[in-house]
Amino acid sequence: MSLEPTLLSPGSSGPRVVELHDRLSALEPVLGGIRGDVFTEKTSNAVEAFQRSRGLPITGVVDEDTWCRLDEARWRLGDRLLYLTTDYLRGDDVADLQYRLSRLGFDPGRIDGVFGPLLDAALREFQDNCGRAVTGVMDRATWLELLRVTPTTPASTLVSDIRDANRLRTAQGPLVVWGTGCLADALPPLLSGSVVVAPHLSASELAATANSLDASAVIVLHEVRDLAVLKLHYWAGYRTHSRSGERLASSCMMNLASSDVNLRVEIQGMALPVLRETRMTTLHIEYGRLAPGVCDTVAHEISRSVTSLFHTVD
Repeated sequence: MSLEPTLLSPGSSGPRVVELHDRLSALEPVLGGIRGDVFTEKTSNAVEAFQRSRGLPITGVVDEDTWCRLDEARWRLGDRLLYLTTDYLRGDDVADLQYRLSRLGFDPGRIDGVFGPLLDAALREFQDNCGRAVTGVMDRATWLELLRVTPTTPASTLVSDIRDANRLRTAQGPLVVWGTGCLADALPPLLSGSVVVAPHLSASELAATANSLDASAVIVLHEVRDLAVLKLHYWAGYRTHSRSGERLASSCMMNLASSDVNLRVEIQGMALPVLRETRMTTLHIEYGRLAPGVCDTVAHEISRSVTSLFHTVD
């Protein structure tokens, strides 16, 4: 049985560290080869390598999200039955199923490793098209059929990418803003039709709220003390990324570069929980303390980019 997620860091010891070493060893030889019940520097390096490969913050310590992703990474398509449950199944096998169906022209939603209603509908449609029993269960017979028809050439366009672009064209819901710091106060008044969500909500609660509102986009603002750079994160994971999120982040970076603020800006695709669980274009922004005038300028440039996103859809 899997142990409960907990925080593990250098110096930690016990059965949880043993399981951590086992999980790392099962993934890649480069991450494995570590044994024992003590969290060492080698353990930390292996954790960092895993976090980097998964688009997680690179800390070298195991928080709850890293632990959960390690658990998800152990599954390969065909290892277990996959189907829609109340608590959505998650794992690399789910992401592989989503990717394969998307390549074949079925719409499983975002390729995020979460078995939700869209994937259930896509799997049933695939089974129907193949003349199989429409059960919504990814069983061995369905797996063999999927293997048979999956193209061997690299993917050019995925249905999930087309869906991402179409969502912008048809977006009707509000812009959701959530966060802390001066930008959380300065940005919402500049965004027409924005809805501010209480900052005490967790990332999963925020995502659930945005999804229930069918939001057109989500802006997450996180003020980090003494951070000397403004970081723009969009969804990226499981061999895919949000093209609209990348475009929004790039637009923000270019607008800020042409403004009169002297602020270093970085862009990175990541798989943070809020980016993974929101169905729409989501931009996660981390920034340090900003002077009032600088904060107003940054908010203005971000609002310009958000507004232009809905007028420049391909």
